[in-house]
Amino acid sequence: MARLLVTGGAGFIGVNFVHHWLAAHPGQRVVVLDALTYAGNLKSLEPVRGRPELRFEHGNICDTERVAALLREERLDTIVHFAAESHVDRSIHGPDAFVETNVVGTHALLKAARTVWIKEQGTAAHRFHHVSTDEVYGSLEADDPAFHERTPYAPSSPYSASKAASDHLVRAYHCTFGLNVTTSNCSNNYGPYHFPEKLIPLMIVNILEGRALPVYGDGRNVRDWLHVTDHCRGIELILARGSPGEVYNIGGGQECANIDLVRTLCGIVDQRLAADGGLRERFPACPAARGERCESLITFVADRPGHDRRYAIDCGKIERALGYRARLALDAGLRQTFDWYVSNEPWWRTVLDGSYQSWIQTHYSPVATPASGVARTTGPS
Repeated sequence: MARLLVTGGAGFIGVNFVHHWLAAHPGQRVVVLDALTYAGNLKSLEPVRGRPELRFEHGNICDTERVAALLREERLDTIVHFAAESHVDRSIHGPDAFVETNVVGTHALLKAARTVWIKEQGTAAHRFHHVSTDEVYGSLEADDPAFHERTPYAPSSPYSASKAASDHLVRAYHCTFGLNVTTSNCSNNYGPYHFPEKLIPLMIVNILEGRALPVYGDGRNVRDWLHVTDHCRGIELILARGSPGEVYNIGGGQECANIDLVRTLCGIVDQRLAADGGLRERFPACPAARGERCESLITFVADRPGHDRRYAIDCGKIERALGYRARLALDAGLRQTFDWYVSNEPWWRTVLDGSYQSWIQTHYSPVATPASGVARTTGPS
């Protein structure tokens, strides 16, 4: 039976993994370590916080001694490392935090794992799983083949560069020190508990609130979308059967241009509110509450620096080796995600506090476009 340390377990993907693991592996010890920055939320753990096998530890992954103490005290044999700064726009405006958390923090975890599992205990029964991103591979043109595990790294933003550096450190600790590591590089995740600075939750909240839907550039940037529950199953398979030292790409096989995604979300909200008078009463600022189309909120905004054009994941390796298959189609996943946000309005209203709104106002402020002189706003990730 595995005994897990889950870093970043109060954040979006981490908390979904904790929910998934406790449901699938009852009785197995899970320790969550989270610094509770703006993107970490203890409310996301409330449905499982009463479980006796779960412990929450408020702390920073950069604290090597604290991590080592947790590994010893709890007799943990597995680290699943989600903790990261992940918002590209934030990395452009303030890259230092990304280097500190994603590079220095990952190294601190690796040092603690090596100290306890190799130097002190000398046991082969351990695993350090590192959760990374497809953004380390750079950008694809429309006809380029999808990213595979041997695609050369070509990060474009401080965020992706910091994740690329952490990937290399993880590999180095396997090759040099014999640490049993695995890495997964995933495509864009979406689903419950997603902080509303990322594209899908931001669009859902803005639609419901009747605010502009900022879309970068021409909106034709393409992403491969992966529902977070499929991602969690992929990581579970890697922990169970993945080979130490290996990298596995996890994707959803659901490529979609940003503008098409936003229009799909608008259509879902149009349908839901047309059929539900209660939703129309709850969200009167939404165009659909007045019988209008939510697409009217779409606003094209100035593109961000170094914006990758297309991501796509080749999942062939994890499919062949571990039997992984993404289960949830994008349209169904978007409908489920919208329904979750409607059913959990107190959660997202709580996380959208004054500090976040201040950041939004600072970095998504109106700008004039040279071509038309029409006021536009800068956009989301």
